[in-house]
Amino acid sequence: MIPIDLLAPLGFAALFAMMILRVPVGIAMGLVGVFGFAGVAGLKPALNLLAQSPIRTITDFNLSLIPFFILMGVLATNSGMSRELFQAGRKWFGHLRGGMAISTIGACAGFAAICGSSVATAATMTKIALPEMKRAGYPDEVSTGVVAAGGTLGILIPPSVVLAVYGFITEQDIGKLFIAGMVPGLLAVLMYMGTVRIAHGRRLPAGDRFVLREALISLRGIWAVMLLFLAIIGSIYFGFATATEAAAVGSFLTAAIGFARGRLTPRGLLDALVEALRTSVAIYTILIGAILFGYFLAVTQSPQKITAWLVALDLGAYGTLALILVFFVLMGCILDAMAMIILLVPIVFPVITQLGFDPIWFGVIIVMTVELGLITPPVGMNVFVINSIARTIPITTIFRGVLPFVIADVLRLVLLVAVPWIVLWLPTTMR
Repeated sequence: MIPIDLLAPLGFAALFAMMILRVPVGIAMGLVGVFGFAGVAGLKPALNLLAQSPIRTITDFNLSLIPFFILMGVLATNSGMSRELFQAGRKWFGHLRGGMAISTIGACAGFAAICGSSVATAATMTKIALPEMKRAGYPDEVSTGVVAAGGTLGILIPPSVVLAVYGFITEQDIGKLFIAGMVPGLLAVLMYMGTVRIAHGRRLPAGDRFVLREALISLRGIWAVMLLFLAIIGSIYFGFATATEAAAVGSFLTAAIGFARGRLTPRGLLDALVEALRTSVAIYTILIGAILFGYFLAVTQSPQKITAWLVALDLGAYGTLALILVFFVLMGCILDAMAMIILLVPIVFPVITQLGFDPIWFGVIIVMTVELGLITPPVGMNVFVINSIARTIPITTIFRGVLPFVIADVLRLVLLVAVPWIVLWLPTTMR
């Protein structure tokens, strides 16, 4: 019989070993969770857990917003909304030095507001913006760095699938989390645009001269994105709908707009449904695995032991928070964003609440920290997505390009930790 104090470390070791062997993270967490739980409670309770947890997860009403938001992003892409965002950005900012890069960041922000996925945002903008910047004479490291960093906005600017999963895990109001992400998301956009100007502005070409009439006309192409964003966030902010209801309405409106504009066909709708289903199944697999793994941690009392250990270090509230955030950054080098949130938040969340930090604020802070993992080596999910599409550009070039944006992310993180009011002000005004 293995001592219970050794079960959790052995479980984590087995989990990382399977991940190194490229076992899907959801399957790996599920296996360790079931067998670890069996080691403490017995085989029959573990099998009962395996039979019940998946059903409870996939039928949970609050989690149904995940496939809706994923479907909305796919429909928006298939309807050409992302390209219209980029073209509008070019009309307004293209005349500046580095204007096309600034336009790309703005388009990433607009697409993130109707998508909720960083990987999808990075992949979409790689296909649209990268060829345009290359034709305009942008260095590869600049153009790919801009797309990789801009893609991270997908998990911060609401609606965000990662924030929704955080809310589910920690039992926080998902609507408040979405609203809390708005000001930090806008701050991220402005800092990324500023980074382009400061780090690269002098050596990047300027585009065509600014023509106000053309710029105003370009806004007609993005009315659909603005309508969708206002319908979703407005209904949540004013209390007309829950986050799940807003997601359902957003998916319906995106499909209706696509059909009304002649951009979406029945075949395109079917393809979008299939793609959204595949992505949703992957996320639900990770969620189910994480819940099973969570039961294993619960019976070994690992969260309580880790909480006691961290508090006993006597680093103070902000010292402990800094240690947690550094740990998340390091883990981001080997885990993807969703896996980090699902695997690690249940462990550190009791520490955060015991130290007196606001859980809504912490949700935004931890998602921003996870953003760093999307563009830092050796994993850098957004970097690999871009490299898989633009195969002629080396990964090392892309990582060099994202370095100024990593510095901007760190500065923004420090600012929001020092001034929590920036995150918490808007949610306090909700009805």
